[in-house]
Amino acid sequence: MPRFFVPPAALEGDVVTLTGESAAHAKVLRLMPGEEVRLCDGAGREARTTVLALEPGLVRLQVEARFPSESEPRLRVSVYMGFPKADKLEHVVQKATELGAFEIVAFPCERSISRPDAKSLSKKLERWQKIAASAAEQSGRGRIPQVLTLPSFDAAVARASQADWAALFYEKERDGSIAATLPPELASAAILTGPEGGLTEAEVDKARQAGVKVCTLGKRILRCETAPLCALSALFYAAGELE
Repeated sequence: MPRFFVPPAALEGDVVTLTGESAAHAKVLRLMPGEEVRLCDGAGREARTTVLALEPGLVRLQVEARFPSESEPRLRVSVYMGFPKADKLEHVVQKATELGAFEIVAFPCERSISRPDAKSLSKKLERWQKIAASAAEQSGRGRIPQVLTLPSFDAAVARASQADWAALFYEKERDGSIAATLPPELASAAILTGPEGGLTEAEVDKARQAGVKVCTLGKRILRCETAPLCALSALFYAAGELE
């Protein structure tokens, strides 16, 4: 069934009008009157609709029913990642969205080589958010994860530690595991990973002092773009979200 994201206010009425890129996409799909279409407000609510009419540049849809999205994980996981080089964060945003991340947060670490300035960061954020929206639509998500940045590692740890469970994944850690530290019930979680050069021992100590668990992802050293996706998948599996 075709799926489109619309502003939350659009689902309040009985008739929804698609315009712009959504209308163009509907034309490509060759939608016909009476055909069923799923609309999502990007915040976890969906609507079942049928095509009323197709006109140049717009598509009118009749809302048949509204309901909470069934594809969203119960556990809200925030993915924190130290700024990587090049376009690696684009890959993480796309795949973390597909896996079910609640939000993706990027921040500079001591060993971060990439440190975009304010102007560059604004453009990158816009692109990252578009990637998240596209991945959410493609993967059948009912919510578009927010992509945001923080000014420092300290700020990331302070924010992440507010989750019900937070873990930093460190390549030198050998004992801590997700299964051993995860409580039986929780609503929110945060996972933190570093950039290409990894995290310093001082950063790991700061995380511990803030109450963040320090965990391992196994005996192998993972690339910075692989680690957050591995951690997210392992966490969802341990929490029963992949059943």
